[in-house]
Amino acid sequence: MDKIKIAAAVLLVVAGIGGFYYLQESATVIRLAAFLAGLAAGTAVLWTTAAGRTFFAFAQESAAETRKVVWPSRNETLQATGIVFVFVVIMALFMWLVDGILLWIVKKLIGGE
Repeated sequence: MDKIKIAAAVLLVVAGIGGFYYLQESATVIRLAAFLAGLAAGTAVLWTTAAGRTFFAFAQESAAETRKVVWPSRNETLQATGIVFVFVVIMALFMWLVDGILLWIVKKLIGGE
């Protein structure tokens, strides 16, 4: 029974997408409403399946865990970003130097300049 419900949920979402494109001549609000209606109906049907309930429980637990995370302060974020930028500049200079040296070696080997 769950497989039938999942298939129905997918079909409802596909119908919403189809409605979005079928209503090309209509206002964008109506097209968006058709898509959102299909998405909402598909979500409602999916919610009634065991897999859907498991997924939604997982999503709620994930949101709860996200609230427990200690996010870095603005100062820590700026420092980390600065370190990344400095590293990128150093690596770019290194790659430019290696490229120049290899170009010089290849030119010497093939007799250029």
